Amino acid sequence: MTREQIDEVLTKIISKEKEGEGNPRVKEITNRLLKDLFYAMVDLNITSEEMWHAADFLREIGETNQWGLIFAGTGIEHFIDVMEDHADQEAGIQGVTPRTIEGPLYVAGAPETDTYAELENNTEENRHLERFYMEGEVKDIDGNPVEAALLEVWHCNGNGMYSYFDTSQTAFNLRRAIRIGADGKYRFKTVLPPGYACPPGSPSERLMTMLGRHGARPAHIHFFVSHPEYRKLTTQINIEGDPLTYDDFAFATREELVPHITRHTAEEAEAKGYEKEPYAQATFNFSVIKEKVAPDNGENHRKRAAYQTA
Repeated sequence: MTREQIDEVLTKIISKEKEGEGNPRVKEITNRLLKDLFYAMVDLNITSEEMWHAADFLREIGETNQWGLIFAGTGIEHFIDVMEDHADQEAGIQGVTPRTIEGPLYVAGAPETDTYAELENNTEENRHLERFYMEGEVKDIDGNPVEAALLEVWHCNGNGMYSYFDTSQTAFNLRRAIRIGADGKYRFKTVLPPGYACPPGSPSERLMTMLGRHGARPAHIHFFVSHPEYRKLTTQINIEGDPLTYDDFAFATREELVPHITRHTAEEAEAKGYEKEPYAQATFNFSVIKEKVAPDNGENHRKRAAYQTA
């Protein structure tokens, strides 16, 4: 088929749309995507069988709630960040903490504490993992503390599983929200998480295999920083030394988001007032920008998980 013949089919389809009815933005996007798809079907000789296999695959992704992993693994979520970075560059914005993907495993409503938090609900379950303390400051791009900002933090357990999605864990295990004080400082206690991969046999893993790729992520910890007057920051740090830090299937690694990890002895921990055990430590400062000068507010209003309240 020629481009003219394809366009003739598209014109016929679009002609069914009634002027002044429906959603103009949905029409614009749908028609553009159909055009690109029809061109690809002809250019790549995509067969009827392949199209219906694709339909079945998309259905399975929805049934297994894996669209978040597909968005991450295909680079869609990363490309959204790249587009937003470009908008910041065009606006001359500098000095903010780099954004990176949220991923699909955030849960709203984590317990809130002031300045300091302990993320574990059941510390005895994690004795095989390395103790970890992280601290730093939340400031604006001019270096001023952002008092009353909310720093939300979440990560997986030693089995690479997240509470809520893994029902064997108690509610909000390894999830907390820290309210920042006047000095801008925060600190939390947890364990160093491992990396993890797409569930075996899942549609996301099968897609990565068909693409000749792995579906694994390096060890990392997620963060939101929010405040009514500032653009919401979505980011995460990678744990230094993980072999997949620069081979993340989700393309989330950024050089500025790999803080140095220092190790300390049990005696050093005791001297600092911590529990007497060896521990790892990292310092990381978050820098955010006033919403009124940013190209966007940092929130995409996606549907997120939440525990049901009685």
